[in-house]
Amino acid sequence: MISTENLTLNFGGRRLFEDVSLKFTPGNCYGVIGANGAGKSTFLKILAGQISPDTGSVSITPNERLAYLKQNHFEYDDCEVLKTVIMGNPELYAVAKERDELYAKDDFTDADGDRASDLEEKYGDLGGWDADSNAGILLAGLGIGTEYHTRKVRELTGAEKVKVLLAQALFGDPHILLLDEPTNHLDVRAIRWLEEFLLECEQTVIVVSHDRHFLNQVCTHTVDIDFKKIQIYTGNYDFWYESSQLKQRMLAEKTRKAEEKAVELKNFIARFSANASKSRQATSRKKQLEKLTLDDIAPSSRQYPGILFKPNREAGDQLLKVRGITKTIDGQKVLDNISFEVQKGDKIAFVGSHEISRTTLFKIISGELAPDSGEYVWGITTSQAYMPKDNAEYFEQKEINLVDWLRQFSEEQSETFLRGFLGRMLFSGEETQKKVGVLSGGERVRCMLARIMLTGANVLILDEPTNHLDLESITSLNNSLIRFPGTVLFASHDQQFNQTLANRVIELSPSKVADFRNSYEEYQASTSA
Repeated sequence: MISTENLTLNFGGRRLFEDVSLKFTPGNCYGVIGANGAGKSTFLKILAGQISPDTGSVSITPNERLAYLKQNHFEYDDCEVLKTVIMGNPELYAVAKERDELYAKDDFTDADGDRASDLEEKYGDLGGWDADSNAGILLAGLGIGTEYHTRKVRELTGAEKVKVLLAQALFGDPHILLLDEPTNHLDVRAIRWLEEFLLECEQTVIVVSHDRHFLNQVCTHTVDIDFKKIQIYTGNYDFWYESSQLKQRMLAEKTRKAEEKAVELKNFIARFSANASKSRQATSRKKQLEKLTLDDIAPSSRQYPGILFKPNREAGDQLLKVRGITKTIDGQKVLDNISFEVQKGDKIAFVGSHEISRTTLFKIISGELAPDSGEYVWGITTSQAYMPKDNAEYFEQKEINLVDWLRQFSEEQSETFLRGFLGRMLFSGEETQKKVGVLSGGERVRCMLARIMLTGANVLILDEPTNHLDLESITSLNNSLIRFPGTVLFASHDQQFNQTLANRVIELSPSKVADFRNSYEEYQASTSA
């Protein structure tokens, strides 16, 4: 068990939270949520002992081991992959290292023999004889095969390094597991494996994530950072979100009869409880969820951007034909004779392990990159707006303010209109005069979404549009695209985004298009069968 008492932290000249006293117990998974800058990652670092609070303390049950998913992808570059995973249990790794160094000595003494005997016993007690196989099982589940085990970590890609560090955190059954954005850079299969792992985990798990589907799958509790406080609520993210929204509606409708409010609240809790009692998370943990109540849930202070995509005209039936597109980049053929057609109203999730193939295809059909061969033809009634994964080139003029940046993409040039538009995207007052060079990743994405909204396009091409966004912005974007009457071609690692938006799935590899004309959930079921 891990607990906090009267934690207070000031950071960057402002108070993140104060007088926080919480208790995290075994068998539960806690999802930490909050607006960008609320202190989610900072809170995990305090729990991990990497940051000291201004006041208060963190307590861990004696003899319990805590593991923390590290974000420094270069820390283990000179280490072998398998050994890096085993380092997740520092005591076991230290024993193994000392034992191996003793056996390597040229002048091995009787005293060394006695010490080696003690180390062998301790090594066995710590599970050392199964360490290599257990580490290998974790790596395999995350998609890292045995051929990588003896390689140096520096030889891996960025996504592969993330998987190795995640395996390190999971290794050796830590009593307390702290995970900061564990699904970043993971493919769908690896995320699914991690979900299964955490569902079966009987330890204390505390996780920060912007992946709503992941939070809903694995979390029994929601830890909300808001109003400079941190509160724990029973239930997953969807329950917290719906209940918070309900509370806001109830406060806004003060003229409503108290009896009607009580009935709505009672019915909502009953529906959620019924669903939760049948969920895999409940059965996997073999525990009964606590009785759910909204009595203590406060309406959130967080704001949701006003994202609305409204096409200037309706597209005709002829949307897009792609014929034999081929493209080689840096000597590697990333697209080879790719063909497909897009129909009016399609909302297509492009999936597959070859991200460079998807990004290259999107660049080609948006006109930003020429194919080596083949062609694509847009219908004459279509208009397209493209959101790239890497938006750096749109922000090269670092000294202009947000109003002037947006003015570049707007037919309406008035200051009042541009400020109002930026206000919908949560840039209000003096924030509209921010220089674009100081914007965070999430703020840049909101600017890019504002630019796309101004185009009035009836076809949207979106490459990882949820990257860097907080949960509130992801929710707004997701809901807006569901309502959008046009066509959407997109790639995203956010499973809930895919499930709620896609009515068609294209699995793309450099030389193949597998077209699934059904929902994302049906696609997942068909490929995992």
